[in-house]
Amino acid sequence: MDKKKYRKENFTTSSHIPLKDFYTQEDWDSQNQQGNLSSPGEYPYTRGVQKTMYKGRLWTMRQYAGFGSAAESNHRYKLLLEKGTTGLSVAFDLPTQMGYDSDHLMSTGEVGKVGVAISSIEDMEVLLNEIPLDKVSTSMTINSTAGILLSFYIAVAEKRGIDKKVLRGTIQNDLLKEYIARGTYIYPPKPSMQIITNIFEYCTNEVPLWNTISISGYHIREAGSTAVQELAFTLSNAITYVQSAVDQGLDVNKFARRLSFFFNVHNNFFEEIAKFRAARRMWAKIMKERFNVTDPKAMTLRFHSQTAGVTLTAQQPENNIARVSLQAMASVLGGTQSLHTNSMDEALGLPTEKAATIALRTQQIIAHETGVADTIDPLAGSYFVENLTDNVEKLAWDYIERIEGLGGVIPCIEKGWIQNEIQNSAYQQQLNLESKEDIIVGVNDFIQNEKNSDVDVLKISEDVATEQIKRLTAFKNKRNSQLVSKYCEQISQAATNKENLMPLFVEAVKNNVTLGEISDSLRRVFGQYRESVKF
Repeated sequence: MDKKKYRKENFTTSSHIPLKDFYTQEDWDSQNQQGNLSSPGEYPYTRGVQKTMYKGRLWTMRQYAGFGSAAESNHRYKLLLEKGTTGLSVAFDLPTQMGYDSDHLMSTGEVGKVGVAISSIEDMEVLLNEIPLDKVSTSMTINSTAGILLSFYIAVAEKRGIDKKVLRGTIQNDLLKEYIARGTYIYPPKPSMQIITNIFEYCTNEVPLWNTISISGYHIREAGSTAVQELAFTLSNAITYVQSAVDQGLDVNKFARRLSFFFNVHNNFFEEIAKFRAARRMWAKIMKERFNVTDPKAMTLRFHSQTAGVTLTAQQPENNIARVSLQAMASVLGGTQSLHTNSMDEALGLPTEKAATIALRTQQIIAHETGVADTIDPLAGSYFVENLTDNVEKLAWDYIERIEGLGGVIPCIEKGWIQNEIQNSAYQQQLNLESKEDIIVGVNDFIQNEKNSDVDVLKISEDVATEQIKRLTAFKNKRNSQLVSKYCEQISQAATNKENLMPLFVEAVKNNVTLGEISDSLRRVFGQYRESVKF
């Protein structure tokens, strides 16, 4: 075998940043770094957003879960909590994400398939049965219907006598990245921005511990972007959200305290660490210099991270345990506040209980056996890491300037410019795999012809949809239909008048209006967005 088979002449990161053979003091501009490499918990937060980081408190260990019925998902949550998960992370099925009840024609074949089906407050009560909402932090990966799902959550808590002011958690609520990379949008960008700002305002006053948005680079990266593009497009989206809220008269020093971010973590170990360090520094500068923020907590970039689903392989799925472990380690060394580790079987189906447990144990081993959490930002001062952090930051600023030169994020989305940048990157990655410029073990080399017959795959029974629709029909039949119609009309009117919709959402779900009915009330006013892209 040729020992030089996979050694390249020119090495770069996944974002095409050239790499030297080794790095010295000269590669780290000390004068430039003097202001950038302050102590942890101090501006510009390169080394972490808390002074004590993991020495004071470990990151929140979440496991993203949700499938089939609310009862099945509730059972999985309880198992994860028993095994040491410290925060819940809810996956919803496509109908719930797209604003359709489970009994809608558009929901056919999708009920409970890629997440849990939630159409009513009754479904949410089952999903959260015996979960201590005043003690557990809950993250909900939901965007177009984020305000409605949060309203279900609030309503269930209040029915139990829990004050909404003590609820802790996050809704993703990031519609811009849906237009860019994922596609679960309902309304056009401008009314979507209106709803997001409504949520900012409502939660600042009524649910102060809730993170009102998780500005997500994760799906941008899954769509094929580089690490630099993920960072640049995510921060550009964040700028757009903050500017929209400021334009509506909201106090940036208040609402920005509850902004959070969601990043992907891939296999290029040091580039991912550099990306997280650069992200904190860039966001602090944006908030201080662009938006004149004075509250330190409103300058800090707090982020959840998830290991990269797109890197997992159906071939030799056990190898995914190693991939996830390295990605999780990079996330911890990069200073994450919350982490989900993917399960080894996710390229084949939804995670089994065994695979999800191994994924959780991976985090626990990193936290308690490796020593990496025992000191803060242990790679700080590395000539290589500091140089790479600088380069990631510089290239990300270049992208942000290009976006602003083209009129901002929304015009770039409408023109298809951002989408095209990601598609070009994804195409190049595929060419690299086909030419073996890049190697994925078990996929384009080191291949085994063994079948994965020994890997259990979780399958969702078609009976889930039948039972869900049956329960939903019974729920709708026992309601006061006139009251439902009244709330739907009020929601449409409030949307027309550009009033804050959140108080109406909460009252509507308490009076048994469903997710699909609220979404339809908004569709009548806002219409539905259809992408029309010309490159």
